[in-house]
Amino acid sequence: MQVFKFGGASVKDADSVKNVASILKKHADRSTLVVISAMGKTTNKLEELVNAYFYKEGDIQTILAELKTYHLSILEQLVPDKKNTIYNDIENVFVELLWALEEEPSSTYNHHYDQMVSQGEVLATKIVSGYLNETGIKNKWIDARGFIQTDNSYREGKVDYELSQQLVTNELLPIFNSQNIIITQGFIGGTSENYTTTLGREGSDYTAALLAYFTDATQVIIWKDVPGVLNADPKYFKNTKKIDELTYHDAIELTYFGASVIHPKTIKPLQNKNIPLFVKSFIKPDDEGTVIKDSDKRNNVPSYIFKTNQILLSIQPKDFSFIAEDNLSAIFTLFSKNNVHVNMMQNSAISFSVCMDDDHHKIEPLLNDLQQQFKVLYNKNVQLMTIRNYDQETIAKLSQDKIIIIEQRSRNTHQMVMKEDSASS
Repeated sequence: MQVFKFGGASVKDADSVKNVASILKKHADRSTLVVISAMGKTTNKLEELVNAYFYKEGDIQTILAELKTYHLSILEQLVPDKKNTIYNDIENVFVELLWALEEEPSSTYNHHYDQMVSQGEVLATKIVSGYLNETGIKNKWIDARGFIQTDNSYREGKVDYELSQQLVTNELLPIFNSQNIIITQGFIGGTSENYTTTLGREGSDYTAALLAYFTDATQVIIWKDVPGVLNADPKYFKNTKKIDELTYHDAIELTYFGASVIHPKTIKPLQNKNIPLFVKSFIKPDDEGTVIKDSDKRNNVPSYIFKTNQILLSIQPKDFSFIAEDNLSAIFTLFSKNNVHVNMMQNSAISFSVCMDDDHHKIEPLLNDLQQQFKVLYNKNVQLMTIRNYDQETIAKLSQDKIIIIEQRSRNTHQMVMKEDSASS
């Protein structure tokens, strides 16, 4: 049994879906659990929809119409027969979205976010599953919310491993007795109250790892639009190098610091059962890609992780007391309450500096909470550069024409919070 995960770029249009079908056709004789993300930039568009609904930022009907047009356009190219039941399935998803949007918000932003944004994965999997069946690649569509059970931590659902394992063993695995290919959603889970949760942005990788863990899969393959794990994001760096092999440890380090090729939570379930993870190109599916596995071979290739749209907070006690355990405890409690993740932190005697993504829907409530107890200064529009396996020449090159606000290094990792030097531009 193997687990495949296809991200949004691999199902962004009709031709991409046909390419996924060609890959799956080669594996039709083997038990394969296929995890699929929302199509293209659907998650971003659904986030716009939630913001229009909850914060009145944008026009709901316009955004909903764009979403519907996009998905129906892909479906019409794949399955021209509009009498096919898949059209009713897709229409029902949009009807349910419309009903939800007609009601005034009755819960938290995060709760409404999960109920709406999760529909991107539902739409994608229904379209892909329907197309595969139409072309003779028989498969069974299942709802991941019936197997991946979480608590009600919306947008960061914490998985109930014991219950999820029981459901997968008793209800999902028996499907393979009569079906080789199962199609399901990444990113989403369900609660005991039948609400939808999500597992964190880009959480479909994590879903694949969880399902591999619960099914004792022999391998996981994440299909990407890159040839494997690269030492840098090609959007920001030229002449990137593919890393052929990574240990679980090195992969965790890269994802922790923000490497976007794999979701940070993906490695743990796989390492726990020694399941190898392959990152391969859906453009050239026969190429080797990158393997992540238990190994003594450490990665020495310099890797660069560049994060933009960052905000740097400097948090100081109002009474000029030390930043000690009690203050740090209070600070991290507020970060947890507001569901804000730290990308870098550094403390001095009376100041604690934290760099994070500048999501104003999260940052503004956090600032309000922090300012009740602390003095807070901040720098917006900063950049965070993390270098693994660094050398001084590389540091100098990457920080050229930048103002370095904070810098720190360990044996293998160098981090800099920087901003553009306006005097040099």
